[in-house]
Amino acid sequence: MTTYPWRHVLITGAAGGLGKALAEACAGPGATLHLCDLQAESLAEVAQLCAARGAQVTQAVLDVSDADGMSEWISGAGPLDLVIANAGVLGEIGAPFECPEQARRILDTNVRGMFNTALPAIAAMAKQAPGPDGLRGRIAVISSILAFVPAPMAPAYSASKSAIQSWAEAMDGNERARGIRLHAVCPGYIRTELSAANTTPMPLIMRASRAARLTLEGIAAGRTRVAFPRRVHLGVRIIGALPPDLRNALIGWLQRWHVRRMKKAAALSDQG
Repeated sequence: MTTYPWRHVLITGAAGGLGKALAEACAGPGATLHLCDLQAESLAEVAQLCAARGAQVTQAVLDVSDADGMSEWISGAGPLDLVIANAGVLGEIGAPFECPEQARRILDTNVRGMFNTALPAIAAMAKQAPGPDGLRGRIAVISSILAFVPAPMAPAYSASKSAIQSWAEAMDGNERARGIRLHAVCPGYIRTELSAANTTPMPLIMRASRAARLTLEGIAAGRTRVAFPRRVHLGVRIIGALPPDLRNALIGWLQRWHVRRMKKAAALSDQG
């Protein structure tokens, strides 16, 4: 098991998926984990798993869009070496139209929730003494590979991930001066319960445990942008640079092609 240098870690959205994998990867003797999520039962299970690995664990059932609740929780957590703003929602992907309620919920959770995590964390870290590496703390925001390409099948989601990726990278340029690093983590497709219902192409989809390892290795290496897999990152950067009409047409064609493949595979499976 890889040992990471952070002893005091706070993670939002820790009850499942990447958040759970990050919590497990950071758990170990001497580690203190502060975990939050809205799913109380699943969060308690993750806390037990991390405690079994030797970590001290506190858990909070919190909505990241609750600014006052998040500020109180983070300011009272004690020393923080690493804060990971992971909580986010996806919504229905691939629907003909995105409803206003879904767009508002995605932006409220993914963008406001990130600010409600990162801003109190910055304030708390600014009061801490620098560690042996000269840093007061690190903050990682979990964006997405879709930050680099406006996706017609997920308009609010891709917009939210682009916003937090841009903000984190810009803030890192400011906060380094007082010993705080920010990292924009832009993973590709991760195999989770949410992705299981996705009907859009998901090239090089990976396990949550691998995504967690790549995330933490990138943060430890000091990279401001941690984007993976490399081939998917390169592909979306190329597609994102296309003229909007051409880009949207290409993405639409890829989605229709993928749906046809899925239907064909399902038909063959039924025949077998």
